[in-house]
Amino acid sequence: MIEHTAIETFRANGKLLLSGEYVVLDGAMALAVPTRYGQDMVVSQSKHQGLHWQSLDHEGKVWFDGQFNLDGEYIKGNDEGVGKTLEQMFQYIRTIHQDFFKDKNGFSIKTHLDFPRNWGLGSSSTMIYNLAQWANVDAFLLLENSMGGSGYDIACAGANYPILYQIQFKTPFTRNAYFDPPFKDQLYFIYLGKKQNSRSGIKHYRDKVGDQPQLISNISIITNRMLSATTISEFQSLVKHHEKMISSIINLPRIKKERFDDYWGQVKSLGAWGGDFIMATSKKSREETEMYFKAKGYDVFFAYDELILT
Repeated sequence: MIEHTAIETFRANGKLLLSGEYVVLDGAMALAVPTRYGQDMVVSQSKHQGLHWQSLDHEGKVWFDGQFNLDGEYIKGNDEGVGKTLEQMFQYIRTIHQDFFKDKNGFSIKTHLDFPRNWGLGSSSTMIYNLAQWANVDAFLLLENSMGGSGYDIACAGANYPILYQIQFKTPFTRNAYFDPPFKDQLYFIYLGKKQNSRSGIKHYRDKVGDQPQLISNISIITNRMLSATTISEFQSLVKHHEKMISSIINLPRIKKERFDDYWGQVKSLGAWGGDFIMATSKKSREETEMYFKAKGYDVFFAYDELILT
């Protein structure tokens, strides 16, 4: 049985995928960055039998409240879908540690996001990473046996630096990447106002794309060139090339062409296309760049160092 102290605290970082969206699933090398925003999890021992889980949003409001027994089974709560997903995770944990929840008393778990849930920075991945740390299980396997996905978000959750992420022979590989470009003050991140469903994005990709080893190779080359780019012009060219390649395989228009055709720099989708954050490059001032996006109704605007953990 794993020993638990009275109070344990865990922390996971949010994420953004700068290159390799979709094709990271098939082995392309991706560049990802952890964000300053993330999620905390506090586990306390309780005098009451069972497990009480509460999830709080960035304003401290409870968005999920659920009760589980010490077999990890969902009893009741305000969102059965979330409760059943957590139950699935608890059941996997028990296959690794059979007596994990068999404490003399129960547990109280409280999670707290410091970013809005609809931003798509990893409310699920940060929770999975924290739960895996507490349960002493492999976070990638916990993801695989519950929600699924490429796993780059799990890698970012525990990273303090930009990373290169790649799946080889169904195994995730992560290494620190030196991505601190001299033009980072010309990179901006804008929230599109719509949380994109990653699962539906992946399904769309799977429906459109077959085995394309050349595509995987080309995206990996772009990722490496992004790392070594020394000028904003070079980086913009890579962004444009990347967007065109992904657009052609998933048969969706580039976000720049669809919404920002009059923008002077390049615009790149980050993760599943159609929602969450985009990255914009700009040779103009921050004030002018921010004014452009806010005039189009996009008010959540970050400079690189304001959002990315460096």
